[in-house]
Amino acid sequence: MSLRILLADDHAMFRSGLKAVLSTQDDLCCVAEAADGRAAVEETIRLAPDVAILDIRMPRLDGLRAAERILGRPGNTTKVIVLTTYDDDSYVYSALRMGVSGFLLKSVPPEETIAAIRIAHRGDAIIDPSVTRRLISRFASGIAPPASSTEVERLTAREREVLILVAQAHSNTEIARALGIGDETVKTHVSRILAKLGLRDRTQAVIYAAAHQLVAPLPPLPPGSESRAAPRSRHRAL
Repeated sequence: MSLRILLADDHAMFRSGLKAVLSTQDDLCCVAEAADGRAAVEETIRLAPDVAILDIRMPRLDGLRAAERILGRPGNTTKVIVLTTYDDDSYVYSALRMGVSGFLLKSVPPEETIAAIRIAHRGDAIIDPSVTRRLISRFASGIAPPASSTEVERLTAREREVLILVAQAHSNTEIARALGIGDETVKTHVSRILAKLGLRDRTQAVIYAAAHQLVAPLPPLPPGSESRAAPRSRHRAL
């Protein structure tokens, strides 16, 4: 059964190109298009697509407000991916709180867009590593420490190891290989970590680990790299 996708962007040519990309995949189907955020919310309510892809900058209602309305509806099952540029990354932290499943640069190759849709649908989050780097450096210091200082201490030694590897953007398979355990065991550890720390998803776990100094700070990006698109194959499911 095909994954049902909604595309929302105020540029018709961009929507047309992305729709053409989706049409090349047997398991993906564009069921609706929207030229503004309000229409995206209305179509999502009407059709309940599996994944909604929203541009941040749209008329009537921007992509973040649209995502907030979609994700805040009781019983919502639609995953949301936000299209962004490096100029938009000041919105990332707010979007993480809403439960957005991913951030894509509009310049990413088609195969990465396709992969991101599948990753979001299965419940993982995807974010460009360069955006993660900027996110941590800009916002981690602003994350309030937990009310109880014992949250991290509640983690077992193995859970702490897994959290650190998650924060370093390793996949479940990579973590399993590094620790000599099975993929399902990794998934169990991740679920317990999120529950103990009160986090929604793996993306929030990355920010939490950085804010609580569980991982070394990331080095700054090279000069000029903030204005360039990320190279191919650097997107990773968190």
